[in-house]
Amino acid sequence: MMRSFLAMTAFLFTLATPALAKDVMDVADLVEKQGPAVVNISTTKLVRRSQEGMPFVMPDEEDLQEFFRKFFPGGPGGKGGPMQEIPSRGAGSGFIVSNDGYILTNEHVVKDADEVVVKLIDKRTFTAKVVGTDPRTDVAVIKITASNLPAVKLGDPSKLRVGEAVAAIGSPFGFENSVTAGIVSAKGRMLPSDGYVSYIQTDVPINPGNSGGPLFNMRGEVVGMNSQIYSRSGGYQGVSFAIPIDVAMEVADQLKSGGKVSRGWLGVVIQEVTADLAESFGLDRPRGALVAQVQEDSPASKAGLQASDVILTFDGKAVENSSDLPRMVGLVKPGSRIPLEVWRKGKVQQLSVALGEVPTEKQVAGESGKSFSRGGLALSELGEDQRRALGIDHGVLVEDATGDAARAGIRTGDVILAVNNTKLASVAAFRKAIAAVPVGKSAAILVRRGDGSLYIPLKISSE
Repeated sequence: MMRSFLAMTAFLFTLATPALAKDVMDVADLVEKQGPAVVNISTTKLVRRSQEGMPFVMPDEEDLQEFFRKFFPGGPGGKGGPMQEIPSRGAGSGFIVSNDGYILTNEHVVKDADEVVVKLIDKRTFTAKVVGTDPRTDVAVIKITASNLPAVKLGDPSKLRVGEAVAAIGSPFGFENSVTAGIVSAKGRMLPSDGYVSYIQTDVPINPGNSGGPLFNMRGEVVGMNSQIYSRSGGYQGVSFAIPIDVAMEVADQLKSGGKVSRGWLGVVIQEVTADLAESFGLDRPRGALVAQVQEDSPASKAGLQASDVILTFDGKAVENSSDLPRMVGLVKPGSRIPLEVWRKGKVQQLSVALGEVPTEKQVAGESGKSFSRGGLALSELGEDQRRALGIDHGVLVEDATGDAARAGIRTGDVILAVNNTKLASVAAFRKAIAAVPVGKSAAILVRRGDGSLYIPLKISSE
């Protein structure tokens, strides 16, 4: 009786889901068909060290040099200390996107590598050339000299559904061609300091060595590149993030054609529109990106954007959350003229902006005129209108976050209310408070983000 019931249930399920039965393959079939296009990547970076085993000391590190002169006369601080190059090895994953040898992986897998070696599933090995890398999206393109290689089939991440089954192939902890599976946990997930990627979140087990490997749907199509995990232990804890394959391929195409990525630049500091802010501005619901500041001589300034404007659409596409805007702008080529719809003083206004090119990190830190504090923060004072809209009487606005601040998770658009429980009335007050934090120690930074507040530990790594 039980066997008959199970057989009938299976039969009815098959009838009810003909498309599923036709299009979807099981994990074993997926691996058999697509696995040959997944590669293992090993890297070697030469690190300079003394033959006595002491690390190389830079000439300007006077205190360390004096220490080595006193206690290790033949070492790097002494005269004629012999040096040698020690190989530092790393590993990751990748996947072939064209049969002439182009391979996608993560930027952090091949960063600063002196040698990149690719190993195929059939045990063939090749020395790869790094075609180009993009740290902002963590995408890299490498190339091996070969032909008639198996290539993956690309899918459409926009068609992914939360709860849909997905699988990954990679080399966790160096175990080559390992397969793991799970489901899509969320879509459009933004992470701190990653303004250009809207990630696919999954519960697929991902560990060190999986970086750069493909995320497949059950039709055997690559929908993402496994890039990050959320972990307090350094290993998998149930939350993994993949770069959507359309974003990765857009970057890859630019790297292949020009060796670098050019992104549109608007020149505004934005923040989330909370329910309270939406009500105060007369919006029907919380949506859009609130302009907290317009940078001088920027495309936004020339287009007439103003602080307190709420950008509702960009190039005809709705901006539902403030985190949508950087990604939208970044995907557009510099020089393009884009229509904007903004909410200003209770009315919708139409503007047009000619996008510039996003500044390099060097330009942001130096040529843009921003003044960065200790810890890597560019800050500005809050105007009375901004404080009134936020319902606060103190705090400073984060214009940009680099270095220690970016690593800690402080974002552009955050409002810093206090340092070590000392309220901030000005940028000068922040600089004074952060100057008192010793190197290697952390300051408790109280941040207003959206309609909530949180403490972020900011560890000062150097002066």
